[in-house]
Amino acid sequence: MGKIERKICGYTFEEFIERVKAFHGSCAPGVIIGGVMVDVAQKHLPPGRFYDAICETSVCLPDAVQILTPCTIGNGWLSIVDFGRFAIILYDKETGEGVRVHLDPQKLSNFPEIEAWFLKKKAKKEQAIESILREIRAGGEEILRWEKVRIRPETYRRPKLGAVAICPVCGEAYPAKHGEKCLACVAKEKEAQAI
Repeated sequence: MGKIERKICGYTFEEFIERVKAFHGSCAPGVIIGGVMVDVAQKHLPPGRFYDAICETSVCLPDAVQILTPCTIGNGWLSIVDFGRFAIILYDKETGEGVRVHLDPQKLSNFPEIEAWFLKKKAKKEQAIESILREIRAGGEEILRWEKVRIRPETYRRPKLGAVAICPVCGEAYPAKHGEKCLACVAKEKEAQAI
């Protein structure tokens, strides 16, 4: 049986793995599957629109989104709502219409290495990354479930920073809406009082 050619947002499987290693620091299965998830979401969205993203976990998925889209935590187009679910939503910034994709545990019975990794049935040192990658390549979107969704974009947009003040304790700039001192100095004072 020959190797299945799988593209992830225009990258070959191998090219995407190299991008993941460079960005994430290792070939993490969660980021690789996340890439397939982003690819599936983009295929079900109209082209030429600007999208924001929501990750329902802080683990691995945000990196896949940041590698494959212009949505980043830094520019505010990527939000993390940590429900602990392995899911992403890409949605139109204006209308809130989008696509939610998640790794479906009900579809993993034919992919024992992914299932063992995802459901923590094997310790990390017992996992064979090459076997997991082989199953991700073979399974592709078959291991995922997607649905159209509509969200209220204003619920997930990062609020504007607003006015800036200089902390009288440390001398650094901080959002004035935080109060008379920066939150770091407030936390230090509370810690010192607790001792």
